[in-house]
Amino acid sequence: MANPDYRALAAKAHAEADAATLDNVRDRCLRSEAAFLAMAQRQDLGDRNRARREAELAEAAADHAPDAPAAP
Repeated sequence: MANPDYRALAAKAHAEADAATLDNVRDRCLRSEAAFLAMAQRQDLGDRNRARREAELAEAAADHAPDAPAAP
């Protein structure tokens, strides 16, 4: 399942806030923008942690891999 593009959603919410004529609608759009930006930051953190864990697992697997047998 693909991750949503939270930054694009935040940009859309910001554009909607700019176009809003009612204060409550503008405020709602700005709250949505802030929420989407927070979700994007959490997604980035998760992606960085996942990449770090995968690198650590790959390194550990390489350290524990049996050496190739010598050619006869």
